[in-house]
Parts: sequence; C-alpha cells; structure tokens
Amino acid sequence: MAEDAVGARDAAPPTTPDHPGPGPAAFGPWHPDDDPHGLSELWPARRPAPVVVKRDLLPAVGVFGVIALCGLALGFLWSRLAPAELVQIVDGGRLIPLRSESHHRFDDLVLFVLMAMGAGLVTGAAVWALRERRGPVYLIAATGGAALAAWLATRVGVSWAEAHYPVPAAPALGDVLTLAPRLESAWAFVAWPFGTALAYGLAAAWNGMDDLGRRLG
Repeated sequence: MAEDAVGARDAAPPTTPDHPGPGPAAFGPWHPDDDPHGLSELWPARRPAPVVVKRDLLPAVGVFGVIALCGLALGFLWSRLAPAELVQIVDGGRLIPLRSESHHRFDDLVLFVLMAMGAGLVTGAAVWALRERRGPVYLIAATGGAALAAWLATRVGVSWAEAHYPVPAAPALGDVLTLAPRLESAWAFVAWPFGTALAYGLAAAWNGMDDLGRRLG
C-alpha cells in the first residue's frame, strides 16, 4: 500500500501556485470529433447549405415568369370589380360627375393597391415555401417578377375596363355616360413588389438561421 501511494505521488506532480497543474487549455480546444463518448454522433453539427447562384438561376427565372403572368389575372379581376364613374355631358362638351360619383376615382386606386398588396404578401409567402431554394437569388426573382406583374396589371386592367364600359360614338348634350375605372397614379404598381419583399423579409427574420433552413433535394 505504501508503494502504491509513493507511485501515485510520483506520477502526479504537485499542485502549487507556481505549478497549478494541467488545465483545460493544456489539452487544446474541444472538437466534436474528439468526443470519446460519441455524443457528436447523436447531435451532429449542421452546416449551412451554400447558396450557389448558378444552381438557383434557372429556377429563379421560372419563378420570375410565373409571378409576372399573375399580373394578367389581377388586372382582369380589377377591371371587373372596380366601380365605374357616372358623368353627364354639359355645355361645352364637359363631363361633370354626378353626385358622389367622383369618389370612385379614389376607390379604383385604393382597390388596386389593396389587391396588389395582398397578392404581394401571398407571393412572398409562396416563394418562401420553396425551401430548397431560399436565398437572395429567389428574393430578387420574386420581387422583380412582382414589379413586372404589377406593371402588366395596370396596363391590361385599364384596357379591359375600357372595353367593358364602351363610350357611345356620338353622345348628345345632357346624356349620362359611364366612364371606365382608371388609375391616376403611376405609383400603384409599387404595392405588389413591396408586399413580396415584406413577406419574404419577415419570414427570413423570423427564421433566424444562417442558411434560412435551406434544403437542397
């Protein structure tokens, strides 16, 4: 027993203020591969999936085109839902809106902005659901496609509204005409891309992961 105690005393160097003994730093930084119990296999470290622009570019072009075509549907829907304005022809060929009919000019603009904003939020959420391609490439494609879709909606929507409410060829003095809905502000198309970027940005901020949960199939 005395010999074992002497051997243990010789094997372990004394711990003094000048020689505090081996500490955690003496063994170097810890790494999951150095885990003797294999705990790293139970909880493997997940590395962020890299964003490859070339790999995401072709699918992003498809997303851009699909979103842009949705502008035709929104423009047609707006042309049927937006209220028309009733006006009367007075002296000098002037068109005077009837009582409370002038408010429809504002209603047309607000209706388009609300529809485009809602479409933008749905677009951003739908693109975010494409988990395999989350990242800046798809965000740019979705926002650009939404901007083109909004521009198409403003153009074709006004054209379809004018075709839906035709003006008589030779109106007489005192006749009441129905003017087609119109958009008097060119900034109406901003609502769709803004809603898309807002929805996608909020989802990315809420996610909080380095790779945004990106999973490539």
